[in-house]
Amino acid sequence: MRRFALILTLWPGFLAAEEFRQLTGDQILTALSGQKLDYGKGVWQTFDDTMLTQYFSGRPSSGRWSVREDRYCSLWPPSDLWACYDVMQEGRVIRFVDDNGGITEGTYAE
Repeated sequence: MRRFALILTLWPGFLAAEEFRQLTGDQILTALSGQKLDYGKGVWQTFDDTMLTQYFSGRPSSGRWSVREDRYCSLWPPSDLWACYDVMQEGRVIRFVDDNGGITEGTYAE
């Protein structure tokens, strides 16, 4: 019975290790620079080291990206407004969270 109680006590620790973690600015740069994320259904995005980004969803769209105050930010012409997101990671999955709590998740492309 004590072993069972010990297992139940330790179990939440194992589950917590699998949760998304908030990334800092430096971690965002490391996680995204030179990478390609797959959002599913033929939608993907690249993050060049030169801070250019390309998004493809039926047709390509080019923009810029940066990290500001521990947030990922992007600019998509013709708009001149930067949109910023909190970034979280769990293994190979990157989660972007907007100011309204909206979530977009991408997985590192092979």
